[in-house]
Amino acid sequence: MMRQYELVERVQRYKPDVNEALLNKAYVYAMQKHGHQRRASGDPYFSHPLEVAAILTDMHLDEATIAVALLHDTIEDTSATRQEIDELFGPDIGKLVEGLTKLKKLDLVSKKAEQAENLRKLLLAISEDVRVLLVKLADRLHNMRTLHHVPEQKRLRIAEETMDIYAPLAGRMGMQDMREELEDLAFQYTNPDGYRAVTERLAEIFERNRGVIGEIETALSGLFAKHEIKAVVKSRQKKPWSVFRKMETKALSLEQLSDIFGFRVLVDTVDECYRALGAIHSTWSMVPGRFKDYISTPKQNDYRSIHTTIVGPSRQRVELQIRTFVMNDVAEYGVAAHSIYKDLGNRPNGAGHGISRDTNAYGWLRRTIEVLSEGDNPEEFLENTRLEMFQDQVFCFTPKGKLIALPRGATPIDFAYAVHTDVGDTCVGAKVNGRIMPLMTELKNGDEVEIIRSKAQVPPAAWEHVVVTGKARSAIRRATRTAIRKQYSGLGTRILERAFERAGKKFAKDSLKPVLHRLARKDVEDVLAAVGRGELTSPDVLRAVFPDYKDERVTATPKAREEGWFNLRNAAGMLFQIPGRSTSRKQKKNKKQDGALPIRGVRGDLPVTFAPEGAVPGDRIVGILQPGSGITIYPIQSPSLTAFDDQPERWIDVRWDIDEDMKERFPARVSVTAINEPGSLAEIAQLIASNDANIHTLSMVRTAPDFTEMIFDLEVWDLKHLNRLLSQLKDSSAVSDAKRVNG
Repeated sequence: MMRQYELVERVQRYKPDVNEALLNKAYVYAMQKHGHQRRASGDPYFSHPLEVAAILTDMHLDEATIAVALLHDTIEDTSATRQEIDELFGPDIGKLVEGLTKLKKLDLVSKKAEQAENLRKLLLAISEDVRVLLVKLADRLHNMRTLHHVPEQKRLRIAEETMDIYAPLAGRMGMQDMREELEDLAFQYTNPDGYRAVTERLAEIFERNRGVIGEIETALSGLFAKHEIKAVVKSRQKKPWSVFRKMETKALSLEQLSDIFGFRVLVDTVDECYRALGAIHSTWSMVPGRFKDYISTPKQNDYRSIHTTIVGPSRQRVELQIRTFVMNDVAEYGVAAHSIYKDLGNRPNGAGHGISRDTNAYGWLRRTIEVLSEGDNPEEFLENTRLEMFQDQVFCFTPKGKLIALPRGATPIDFAYAVHTDVGDTCVGAKVNGRIMPLMTELKNGDEVEIIRSKAQVPPAAWEHVVVTGKARSAIRRATRTAIRKQYSGLGTRILERAFERAGKKFAKDSLKPVLHRLARKDVEDVLAAVGRGELTSPDVLRAVFPDYKDERVTATPKAREEGWFNLRNAAGMLFQIPGRSTSRKQKKNKKQDGALPIRGVRGDLPVTFAPEGAVPGDRIVGILQPGSGITIYPIQSPSLTAFDDQPERWIDVRWDIDEDMKERFPARVSVTAINEPGSLAEIAQLIASNDANIHTLSMVRTAPDFTEMIFDLEVWDLKHLNRLLSQLKDSSAVSDAKRVNG
């Protein structure tokens, strides 16, 4: 185990003016607090924070970060408190240590939700000071290096969490070396057979190509010396997980991969990067489509480099990365390579901690925090964060030339939301490179995308399954919830207006504010939406506003039902008459529906669905309030309504309000008894189509030697249209009988 003076010496190598007192005090305090605690390996627990600190010294981090590494488990696993750490080490270090402490006693229903809430807390802490991330990743790296000591049943869960969250997070913040080691360590446990097979084959390939690798290094070094370019050439081998993932995604064998071995060219300046590139391309042929300039267009994690593949010495395909030494530090250590969290006390305006808010990596983190603030549930947040951490990217442009980086597979919808949430919410179409293209088009590098907008647009819920960015998915879910809430709120308002009117009262939204506590709702819109969803009844609201109000409900007896008309009180407190089974059709047709809610169809402004047997304009209809899902519309003659006879509060008086300009078909169920002859079904289907009706579903109910009974769920314009169709079906030589099904 590393001794106290050894830790101080490690920091002194890159920071001669190190605050030795701080490191010594943190070392002693953490060792005393962890006391006799042991790790799963049997080692003293204090060896873990000490190793985490050692990892961070390799990144040349300041003594405050090293102190946080030593203390990072004290609040969570010992008797230490935030107040005590603040008093001993200052509030800045105390805040960092608390940011690394997992949430305890989470009242959550799933391990996934607990994982998400801890990640949410961690990201919020990282957004304030990136050193939290550096300590957390070093902590996870040491835990993965010693995972073989953990009980077997826990290993897979920890490895999967590392692969899903921490490795991509390291990559997103530019820490490529950290990412690669985390992925390879996790790969050993998530797919041990795959890891073993790839590792063995890579070792064979390396031995076989050892001479070729040396030959290429020599040729490149000689080329740069000839052009008087000071450069360092390093060979590198792809990591097992990177090789395995590429084989899987591109369905290639290991021998087909051209970039198992690559070479890194390091120079002093950007100018020398392009001079080196020119020397290489003028000597060897470039492989078409394999050139990428991330210096002029950096990745979102601030990665900068030139990538090219050539047919080099011995006719070998050689992958090259050309970058400056500074770019190489950023590529390997990401945000840890930035010097801005050093010399903490000398930075103006509090800029001495965290990373630059102008960096792409911090920009991504800010957008992720915006998603947090929208209040998604834990599972949604976890999913969105994973989506946001995709590495493979495409770069597209707005018509004004602004660069938008998106994950591979992104669509114009993702592009619209990347520009701004309002642009995404109002998107109705897109032009890609000047041509109108479907919104599901997969974007490619260099595409120019122009979004066509309409203020009347509401993003369809189905978009959620098309987009690939977490921001777009979260915004679509939010817009869908808002639209549904607006529908329920509108329905609740109409129900309460009619309920108050029937009770002889005047309805005003302001009258609900003083009684919100009685209704257990936080605001007026919540009350209205709850009434619309059927979670609150209008009599309950009336009694809350007017405590003296009495609800005189009338329930129909079986005798009254047989005699014809009977009264029911609906959810709005309205009395209206529904015909019993013996009522004549003429009575039903002529009965007025004063004060009824207008129903247009499923595309109207109310949350409306239709009963399985359907209902069409011209039918006398009634609505049944379905808690949580709006109103279900039934034709008045439906036998299914008997199931609601003892629930009068759910009955809603409704009427058709059809807009002639909005062409919409409505559902109706028809039973057809067809003669068993070849071509009968085709003739029936042709007859339905020729009458401008649409078959939605078809089922065979009963088959006899001579006849087959079929049930058609049709879509028709109105009752006249349906009756005309039934009449023609009955006249068909292929049909014995045709009738409408009600319930």
